[in-house]
Amino acid sequence: MVKRTKNNKVVLVAVLKRARDLEILLQERWYHVPVKSCPKMKFKYIAFYQPALFGESGKCIKYYSRVLNSSVTIRKDLFPQEPEHPNANDYYLRINLGEINELADPIKNIIPRRVCFGFTTLRRLLESKDILQLYSVAPTEQIIEKALKHIGIKTKAQHYVIKNPKKRYRLDLAILCEKGNIAIECDNKKAHSSKIQKEKDKAKNIFLRRKGWYVVRFTERKITFDLDGCIKKVQSTVKMLGGDMSG
Repeated sequence: MVKRTKNNKVVLVAVLKRARDLEILLQERWYHVPVKSCPKMKFKYIAFYQPALFGESGKCIKYYSRVLNSSVTIRKDLFPQEPEHPNANDYYLRINLGEINELADPIKNIIPRRVCFGFTTLRRLLESKDILQLYSVAPTEQIIEKALKHIGIKTKAQHYVIKNPKKRYRLDLAILCEKGNIAIECDNKKAHSSKIQKEKDKAKNIFLRRKGWYVVRFTERKITFDLDGCIKKVQSTVKMLGGDMSG
């Protein structure tokens, strides 16, 4: 039997959805989550992701803490000043925390990834510099981008295509060619394996193709074990479309 050391303890990565949540964390040392969406896996620590709404302090993990205990209560008892909240009568898990620790270097969301509940270990939390490293996800976009650059094909990372005023799609990599454009999507196993995400990817493909984009998707495994094959496929598509406009 393998002994679980302190650094291998399970850490829940949670999201601070508003400034008030951060205030509660730092001043009162507790966190709340709807019972119906609470993660099933047991965890000893929580790390807190601050999204873009936190401005200069956003898109990173700065704080983490050990879990002391938890209890179930109604939301309006947690926030009596918000009796009209849509979820006021829903059950929430209040998680009481120990000392709030600040990481020496925040873990940044360098290649933007949607962050929701996820799990890692205390060792990874203390050693990681970015979100991909935290979850042991290969930097597939950077691998493809670097390989294409090596053969003279210029890409645009994090390119957005507008669908409507409230919706836009982010492309991992885009290549703008003389006779059309190419969207390259790098599907990491952890982020793209669920049924829901596969449906979202399918809808994205359909929209982009209707807009005249050529969509090329590569799995993490394909990029890792057959990078040459990936690059040849992109290269042939670029040639078919008259070459990239940077050339």
